[in-house]
Amino acid sequence: MLPFDQWLLLGIIALSTTLYITNWLPTEVTAIGTVVLLAATGLLAPAEALSGFSSTATLTVAAMFVLSAGLMRTGALETVTIYLGRFANGSVRRLLLLLALVEVPTSAFMNNTPVVVMMIPVVVSLSKQFNMRPSKFLLPVSYFAILGGTVTLLGTSTNILVADLYRKAGGPGFGLFDFSILGLIYATVGTAFIILVGYRLLPNYSPLVSLLDVRSHSTYVTEMVVGAESKIAGKAAVEVFEQIALNDRPQPPQPIRRHRRLRTTRPANDDPAPTSTIKLLEIIRGGHSYQAEALHGLHLRADDVMVLSGTPKDLHLFQQTSQVQIATVLEDQERTETADLEEQVMEAVVMPQSEVIGRPVSQVMLNRRFNVKVMGLQHQGQQQIQGLRAQRLEVGDVLLLRGKTAGLRMAADSCRLLLVEGVESSLVRKTKNTTALVIMGLVVLLATVTEIPIVVLALAGAAAMIVTKCLRTDEAMSALESSTLLLLVGTIPVGLAMESTGLVMTIVNGLIGLIGTSNLVLFLAVFYIITASLTEILSNNAVAVLLTPVALSLATTLDVSPLPLLVAVLFGASAAFMTPFGYQTNAIVMGPGGYKFVDYLRLGFPLQLIMITVATIFIPLFWPF
Repeated sequence: MLPFDQWLLLGIIALSTTLYITNWLPTEVTAIGTVVLLAATGLLAPAEALSGFSSTATLTVAAMFVLSAGLMRTGALETVTIYLGRFANGSVRRLLLLLALVEVPTSAFMNNTPVVVMMIPVVVSLSKQFNMRPSKFLLPVSYFAILGGTVTLLGTSTNILVADLYRKAGGPGFGLFDFSILGLIYATVGTAFIILVGYRLLPNYSPLVSLLDVRSHSTYVTEMVVGAESKIAGKAAVEVFEQIALNDRPQPPQPIRRHRRLRTTRPANDDPAPTSTIKLLEIIRGGHSYQAEALHGLHLRADDVMVLSGTPKDLHLFQQTSQVQIATVLEDQERTETADLEEQVMEAVVMPQSEVIGRPVSQVMLNRRFNVKVMGLQHQGQQQIQGLRAQRLEVGDVLLLRGKTAGLRMAADSCRLLLVEGVESSLVRKTKNTTALVIMGLVVLLATVTEIPIVVLALAGAAAMIVTKCLRTDEAMSALESSTLLLLVGTIPVGLAMESTGLVMTIVNGLIGLIGTSNLVLFLAVFYIITASLTEILSNNAVAVLLTPVALSLATTLDVSPLPLLVAVLFGASAAFMTPFGYQTNAIVMGPGGYKFVDYLRLGFPLQLIMITVATIFIPLFWPF
C-alpha cells in the first residue's frame, strides 16, 4: 500500500496531466497551480516548489527563444532555403532532401518551433512554384525539425532540461555534442525513410497556396448576409443556385444533417451573379434554419444569413458580384461593407502564444482592431460548418482573412498569426542577418571550445541580439513562450517531489518487477517505448521531468551506468511523430497541410518503429551499461 504522500502526489500529477492534455485551463495556469499545490500540501518546501523559476534549464530555454527569434526576424535562413529550393526542379524527393539539409542542422542549434514557423511560407511558396502539394512537405518539415533537435544539447528544451536534472543529481550533465553521434544517426535514418518511402504515405491534399488562383480547391465554410441593396435580394434560391431539391413543395424549417450541393447559374441579362461553383448549406432567417429540401422555393430576403462553402476565390467573387456582406465578422454582431477591391484574401495560421488561442471566433476582434474580416475557419484540418462563431481557436487552426495588406500584417504581428503568402515579410531585417548568424555561431563555438556554462553563453547571445538591434526589446520579450517556460517551472518541482516522497523508488521497483533485469537491452527498449508513448500524449518536457529521476534511480538500483537510460529519455521524449499534439510543431503544420489525425499515424507509426529499433541497437553500443 502506498503512503499517503505518494497518493497525494499521484493525485496532483494526474490532475495536472489531465489539464495539460485537455487544455481546460491555460498551460500557464496549470503550471502555477501545480507549484501552489506542491507547496500548500507540504510535499515540498516553498523554496523547492519555486525552484523551477531559478533553474538553469528555464533560463537557457528562455535565452534560446530569444536567439531563435533573432535569426527568424533577420531572415537569416530564407536566402539559403530559397537558393537550395531552386535545385529541386520539381522533384518531390529532391525538394525533401534540400529541406532536410537546411532544417536538420538549423534545428540542431535553434528551437524547433521558430524553424518550422519560418519554413511554412517557404514550403508553400516552393510548392506553388513547382505546382506541387504542400501536404507532401509540411509534415516532413515538422519531422525534420524534431530529428534535427536530437543532434545537440541546444536542439530542444528537453535536452537542456535532462542535462540540468542530471547535473543537479550529482552527474556531469551533457556537453553540447555528447550525444550528437546518435542524433546524426537518428536524423540520417529518419530523413532517408521520409524521402525514400514516407512521402508516399502522405496525402495529396489540395494546395493552400495562391488563394485566389483558380487551381486552388481548399474550401471554407462562411456566412454571408443578404443586404437590402444586394443584387440577389428577392430572388429564389434556385435562381442563384442550381435547383436539386427533391420535390416541388417548400418544406418547413427542420434540422437536416446532410447538405445538398447547389451550383450557381449564369447571370440573366446584365444581372451579375456568381459564376463559380459553391455550396449553399443553409439559410438562417429569424432564428429558423432552412436546409436541403427546405431551400426549394425559398426567396432570399434582406437580413437572411447564408451559410456557404467554397474556395477563397469563389467566396470572394460571390461577395463582389452579389453585393452581399460577410456575417462572420462577429464582434457585437457587426456587418461589413461591400467588398473593397483593394482588399486581399489570405490564410493565417494560429501560432503558439497567439492571443486568440482559447477564444471563440466571435471575440477575436480583428475587424474592430485592424479592419480585417474573418471569412472562414479550418479546425484540425476540417472546415467548420456549424457552430463557427462559438468555435474556440487552437494552435494550427487556419483562418481565412480578408483585408488590406497593412491591416493583415498588423493583425499577424500583434496576434501571432502566420500569413501563408510566400517568404517575404515586412518584419525581416535582412541587413542584420549576418550579425545574427555571427552571434549564434559564437555561442555554439564558445560552448564547444570553452568551459563557460551554456546558460551564460545563451544569455549573453540573447543580450547581443538586442544590443546589435537584430531584435527590439519588445520582440525579445514576446519571443519568450510563456507556456513552455511556465511548463518547466511547474514540472521541475514535480521531479523533486517524486524523489522526496519515495515515489521514484516505487516506480523503479514496479518496472523491475514487471520487466525483469535479465536482459538489459530489452529493458532499455521497453523503457524507451514507455518514454516515446507518453510523449505522444504529454509534453516532452513533462515526460523528461517524470522519467529522468526514474532513470537515475533505476541505474542505481541495477548498479549500471545511468547514461543509456538518460539517453533513452532524451531521444524518446523528443520522438513524437504519431499525433498532432505530441509535439508543438506537429500541431502547427496541421492546418496549413490540411492533415487529419490518421495522416500522422500513417507516417509517424512506421517512423516511430524505426526510431525504436535504432535506439535499441545504438544506445547500448555507444553508452554501455
